[in-house]
Amino acid sequence: MSNFSPTHAWARALHLTAPIAGHPDRILPTVIEELADKFGEAPALSSDRECLTFRSLAERSNRYARWALDQGLARGDAVCLFMPNQPDYMALWLGVTSVGGVVALLNTNLIGPSLAHCIDIVAPKHIIVAAELIDPLTGVLSTLAGAPTVWVHGTSHGGFPRIDRDIERYAGERLRDAERRRLTIDDRALYIYTSGTTGLPKAANVSHARLMQWSHWFAGMMDTRPSDRMYNCLPLYHSVGGVLATGAVLVGGGSVVIRERFSARQFWNDLRRWDCTLFQYIGELCRYLLHTESHPFETEHRLRMCSGNGLTPDIWHAFKNRFRIPHIFEFYAATEGNVSLFNIEGKPGAIGRIPPFLVHRVPATLVKFDVDSSEPVRNEQGFCVRCAPNEVGEAIGPVLTDRSNVGSRFEGYTSEEASEKKILRGVFAPGDAWFRTGDLMRRDEQGYFYFVDRIGDTFRWKGENVATSEVAEAICAFPGIKQSNVYGVAIPGTDGRAGMVTLVTDAELDLAAFRTHLINRLPDYARPVFLRIRTQMEVTATFKYTKSALVHEGYDPAASSDVVYFNDPERHAFIRLDGALYARIQTGQIRF
Repeated sequence: MSNFSPTHAWARALHLTAPIAGHPDRILPTVIEELADKFGEAPALSSDRECLTFRSLAERSNRYARWALDQGLARGDAVCLFMPNQPDYMALWLGVTSVGGVVALLNTNLIGPSLAHCIDIVAPKHIIVAAELIDPLTGVLSTLAGAPTVWVHGTSHGGFPRIDRDIERYAGERLRDAERRRLTIDDRALYIYTSGTTGLPKAANVSHARLMQWSHWFAGMMDTRPSDRMYNCLPLYHSVGGVLATGAVLVGGGSVVIRERFSARQFWNDLRRWDCTLFQYIGELCRYLLHTESHPFETEHRLRMCSGNGLTPDIWHAFKNRFRIPHIFEFYAATEGNVSLFNIEGKPGAIGRIPPFLVHRVPATLVKFDVDSSEPVRNEQGFCVRCAPNEVGEAIGPVLTDRSNVGSRFEGYTSEEASEKKILRGVFAPGDAWFRTGDLMRRDEQGYFYFVDRIGDTFRWKGENVATSEVAEAICAFPGIKQSNVYGVAIPGTDGRAGMVTLVTDAELDLAAFRTHLINRLPDYARPVFLRIRTQMEVTATFKYTKSALVHEGYDPAASSDVVYFNDPERHAFIRLDGALYARIQTGQIRF
């Protein structure tokens, strides 16, 4: 990619997104119809399960649209989608949203109370569940606040109707004018869940405007074209895997290869087999690949770029050089936020910068932050203080009312209370409002931003945000546990932080039963990797648990007299952690 120009990338992105606000009736499903007319039988979405051309994607979406109309789905009514990665996933939400429905993309790892919570907060009329996920869903149906109709996608189960069979009776041709509902980019399209900084997951509002902005902006930045083929093994229920990686390539006329989940062993085989030119990553994926043995195809590929976030400075060069990646496009964004940063120049370790000609359009900034109070620092006048170069602070972005600047919107969550908590007021002038990212960053003298840490109790593990309050709630539901203090600890050679919990119990803990309890209550990424038992918990004057000392001591058995256990993935049990096992973890002999 010697001819790649960052300046041209910015220009392309601006060119593709500028018309969005001026054509409010043109939404992403409309774009897919246009692409079907233009590219016809060219591949759009491919997998080992099935392949959809642009024409068949549009036809499948139209069948789902007519299904939604036949069900009497009103504008704004919610439909929950609980399915693993597959081409029909996108066809389904494109169809339902094209007639005014709002599709909630449920995390396929969720079980028990967390799953029930995510369903209840959007009050769906229908739930569409893959046959392989029917058990966790039926396990919570009796606890739901409402009574949504359940549709199974795949093998029949329990008498539920099969939606993939039902849509076959609907025509795939373009919707007639009488069938269409007048929608604009201001209408809500999706609910995408984010755990934020505290508590159970929140459902972020995602409008058709954001879908158009995300897909077209990234199409411009990556210069997607019909010859491109994107390899996407990230979850389709996330904004990156489900909208950016798919939409950006499709609007450029290219195709997307969808794999159900990431496999380091099959990664290079897949890229060669599908002849991919792009792939979407998260930092941990890159680290996994670096830890694998040499593969004969790891440099025998046609890649021109990889795009994603979380590629840390310590592995950037090694990853790029070993696998001969021509260009790395790192970016920072949040599903619900209005702060986006793009490192299209490929500067190692940076999450992005704001070019001088875009400062007026993307006026994100960093403000000094008080760790003790978890709030930005205020000066004598009561206003926030901007950070100097290389000073760490919280990233914030102004909440603007400029309808022409779709990217500046903060659309909030289903909960108004949760939305208000993300807004900082009176920041630099009386009455102004800024979105809080909840992330600490620093910016160097050249204007490049670098991620430092996440504010609050949430930590990131295996590409997912883990809310400590949710984990603690599940833990404390186990008999005999009096107190639990959940936090994240760093493990050498891994991204993010692994979960650790310090417990106070009123009797000897049945470790096997406790582990089973965690499996039944929490997704894999949220289950504690380390367990520490002590007789009492230290609290502050306001009865909040202290964590700094616990985080500092980590899982080192020599750091205290407390007993520490390791959730061994090979033995499927909590085992006593001693000096020898600790050393094996520290030296990378045990992989996570």
